[in-house]
Amino acid sequence: MSRRKGRILAFQGLYSWDMNQSPVEDILKFTWLQKDNQEDEGEKKLAPELLEEQTFASLIISGTVEHLAEIDELIKTHLSANWTLERINKVTLAILRTSIYEMKFQKGAEPKIVIDEAVNIAREYGLEDSYKFINAVLDKIGKEA
Repeated sequence: MSRRKGRILAFQGLYSWDMNQSPVEDILKFTWLQKDNQEDEGEKKLAPELLEEQTFASLIISGTVEHLAEIDELIKTHLSANWTLERINKVTLAILRTSIYEMKFQKGAEPKIVIDEAVNIAREYGLEDSYKFINAVLDKIGKEA
């Protein structure tokens, strides 16, 4: 299973949830459909690795939403003085939230690996220097994990 693909699906789903304020169940269905539509038309059964990616992404999305108040409080306490939660770009915020959920609430998640993945995802999907911001915030939180 590619946890990276699951993490990408998770941050995309959480971003969509945050932007649309849709029920989490709708976002989870969309996450599954998005992955299903990438399959060959002739292939009706999901490969086991795709099912695992979707399940992993769903777990992260659901858990992040469930613990959102705690996660946002962690972000706020680890921001520089001139930053607020509202000032953070929504893609960056989604990556931060899903990564913090994984570090703080998933057993066995290695903070170094989660941070590295978040930085790489931010380089691909975030603003030009958002990976530096994400790395700084997650590093502070990861030291407490």
